[in-house]
Amino acid sequence: MERTLADLQPNEAGRIRCIAGTDGLSQRLAELGFTLGQTVRVVRFAPLGDPMQIHIRGFNIALRRTEARRIVLDPL
Repeated sequence: MERTLADLQPNEAGRIRCIAGTDGLSQRLAELGFTLGQTVRVVRFAPLGDPMQIHIRGFNIALRRTEARRIVLDPL
């Protein structure tokens, strides 16, 4: 089973294998820096669990879980 960014818990990390899909959202994630081989780490979740704060390329970004499910990871 593939592990996605949405499956990680706070302080867990992974390396991006791919971004699923070919639509505008997938392209936008790539433009934000979610590219092949980058290491991503979950910082924390909002009180109701969505969105989640992600650390990538030295900065933090908030993503919805539906967006994070597009990012397929390899374990570190």
